[in-house]
Amino acid sequence: MTASKSEAAYQLVSERIVNGAYSPGYRLVLGTIADELGCSVVPVREAIRRLEAEGLVHFTRNVGATVAHVDSTLYLHTMQTLMIIEPAATALAADAMDAAWLAEARKLNDAMRQCLEDFDPVAFTRMNTEFHKLLYGQCPNPHILDLVQRGWRRLAAMRASSFTHIPSRAKASVEEHEALLELIANHATPAQIETAARKHRANTLNAYLASAGMPPSAI
Repeated sequence: MTASKSEAAYQLVSERIVNGAYSPGYRLVLGTIADELGCSVVPVREAIRRLEAEGLVHFTRNVGATVAHVDSTLYLHTMQTLMIIEPAATALAADAMDAAWLAEARKLNDAMRQCLEDFDPVAFTRMNTEFHKLLYGQCPNPHILDLVQRGWRRLAAMRASSFTHIPSRAKASVEEHEALLELIANHATPAQIETAARKHRANTLNAYLASAGMPPSAI
């Protein structure tokens, strides 16, 4: 029972962080959350520790748990992690990507291209998230998939829209998406797909770092 309650608390709090109901700095009162779920504070505390390990919650002595603030270093670390594991997930998922899947991915990327005409960074970011989910979503390795999903969840919790800071990156991103789809459609090797996906992620990260006056990623 404790495990299921802990999972329920984790899902509740993480969802509210992602959708903005709990903003950065918001104090998480364990007793209030426990009352809402109809449980003791024990499973809620377990959920908070899990969220702290993921970087979504910060614990301060004499203050308690609060929603973590966004900073460039956290963004850098999250993107570096995704730059390592997401390309592997995409390469492993490629064999499961049939004609119907490719058509759906191309339709979404075309919508992103149309968005460039009257650029909306929030809408573009939302479609970009869905596009990448299509690429890595069928990864057969559940451990890698879980790590990728955690990374994207952390980005969502930070409400990190790279394209708000680097709108000029959006056009190149769409073209890189198209190149990735061509590799997959033409049955490129997993190594070729992984390399292209990693370069795509690195290009976005380094463009963001440049806009923030930071040096390029070391990897």
